[in-house]
Amino acid sequence: MAGDDDLIRLYSQRILALAADIPLTERLASPQITVRKRAPLCGSTVTVDLALEGDRIVAFGQDVKACALGQASASILAAHVLGRSGSEIATLREQLKAMLKSGGPVPSAPFGDYEVLLPARDYRNRHASILLALDATLDAIGQTSRAA
Repeated sequence: MAGDDDLIRLYSQRILALAADIPLTERLASPQITVRKRAPLCGSTVTVDLALEGDRIVAFGQDVKACALGQASASILAAHVLGRSGSEIATLREQLKAMLKSGGPVPSAPFGDYEVLLPARDYRNRHASILLALDATLDAIGQTSRAA
């Protein structure tokens, strides 16, 4: 069981600041696609609206109901998501998963802020929540691509 010092380290001021100031939380009036994902273990949910031009994300909105770690992850994603391609988001997801689950490096630029979630490696029950915004975004991109 985690001690108080571990929990304090996990919920750092930086994580709490990211969670408190999530960009792009306005839902889109006319999204190409909306996807809602839920992490079964913790009950976190993320709803993503997006629009693509070609393979690039040109509009993005999200509704995040998650723990501070999931909120921080959604915040980092939203800060850099516009203009990104589906393959860039897929690469980010794989890098973040590797960072959390197998000691991989922090995701590459411009997503280096995920470094703040390094202490979450030891909290496997939080990984699904941390990956949730990325999973919803990738699902939305995939559904949009299949519908085109």
